[in-house]
Amino acid sequence: MTTPAQRPSVLFVCVHNAGRSQMAAAFLTHLAGDRVQVRSAGSAPADTVNPAVVEGLAEVGIDISTEVPKVLTVEAVQASDVVITMGCGDTCPVFPGKRYLDWELPDPAGQGVAAVRPIRDEIEKRIRGLVDEIAPVVQP
Repeated sequence: MTTPAQRPSVLFVCVHNAGRSQMAAAFLTHLAGDRVQVRSAGSAPADTVNPAVVEGLAEVGIDISTEVPKVLTVEAVQASDVVITMGCGDTCPVFPGKRYLDWELPDPAGQGVAAVRPIRDEIEKRIRGLVDEIAPVVQP
């Protein structure tokens, strides 16, 4: 079991924090549980999470209906070990010792659940790989 000080911390960033970054944060929380500290934020957060994203995650048993978009802060970046931008050209503060990844993914904004599903599935695949890398399950 990891202690809070040993838990890797991941920040997902997209412009509105209403779609891709919310899905990624939800999958990481769902798959890694308390082994990883998870944050998501946007440089220009929307008022609400995209309803098609909420519906798409509900289809796979993940409820994000109470999540709200959050604003990106320098403190959130400083507190994270891994910062993952979601293909949106966001400019993120860069700090030494942080790992930065850019996941280019289609933006689900303004699209229905049918368009969200393939994005959701690709995010889940990437999150599974990330969990295996940064927070593998240790067998006793």
